[in-house]
Amino acid sequence: MKVYRDIGALPEFKKAVITIGTFDGVHLGHKQIIKQLLKEAAAVAGTPVLITFHPHPKQVVASVQKPIFMLNNPEEKYNLLHDAGIPNIVVVPFNSEFANQPASSYISDFLVNKFHPHTIIIGYDHKFGKNRSGDYHLLEKESGNYGYIVKEIPEHILQNVTISSTRIREALLSGDIDTANEFLGYNYFFSGLVIEGNKLGRTIGYPTANLQVPDEKKLIPANGVYAVIVKVEGYEHAFKGMMNIGVRPTVNGTTRVTEVNIFDFDASIYGRMVKVTLQKRLRSEVKFNGLDALKEQLALDKLSAIEALINT
Repeated sequence: MKVYRDIGALPEFKKAVITIGTFDGVHLGHKQIIKQLLKEAAAVAGTPVLITFHPHPKQVVASVQKPIFMLNNPEEKYNLLHDAGIPNIVVVPFNSEFANQPASSYISDFLVNKFHPHTIIIGYDHKFGKNRSGDYHLLEKESGNYGYIVKEIPEHILQNVTISSTRIREALLSGDIDTANEFLGYNYFFSGLVIEGNKLGRTIGYPTANLQVPDEKKLIPANGVYAVIVKVEGYEHAFKGMMNIGVRPTVNGTTRVTEVNIFDFDASIYGRMVKVTLQKRLRSEVKFNGLDALKEQLALDKLSAIEALINT
């Protein structure tokens, strides 16, 4: 896989077959588009190229700036696209200048001059250029002038993408990990840096690694306790564990934290990156009547987590 971040220094892609989108989550809906891209490229002995953007276009052009939480950070997305079979990813720096170029310039200066496309695979609802004035029909109209072919992504596939992206976000924010993982086609994950905590867990027999997620735009699921697979930087094999996301109401906490109890593990890992993959949500966060009651529940949580992870 090659990731090109400088659109001023792109190679000459032989018979480029391109598609364009944000592809956040690289879920099952997206993989239908990827399948079409790879099939069309193979049919003409061409080069599949996926064009995406950073930052997310909505962060630049939205009339009301609301926080946009992403399912993947950029590197996660590129790795997932690679796993899906994409050999060439072009990351376009999305800014107001790019967004406000005339639609005709988007076609001539960006698509044609940069990629010399053989085929452009695009959805009927794809908009581009200033005021989103360019669309599938303009691309088709200009195809004769520039010598490319336009192929439409079927409407039902585009609807699957939209529905899947919405369902995944809603499911994660409500703690419905089963639904999120089903629509993703893989288990949701995120990574964090292990930082100093208050070391309360170790006093009750459940030491935790407190995670600081570097990317503030990464979507963190709903508060609660989860069965997780844990990959620690510097260790080849993965571990099983349970993770709590929340404010720790039993000890009157007010700050949202993410902490992982790694089973059968007692090494110091401060300053290391830890990747957690969510397998199952065990319960909501609850305020218990003291640490003894919390400790009893954690013992039950561990048994539930072990059961949930038995086949992993």
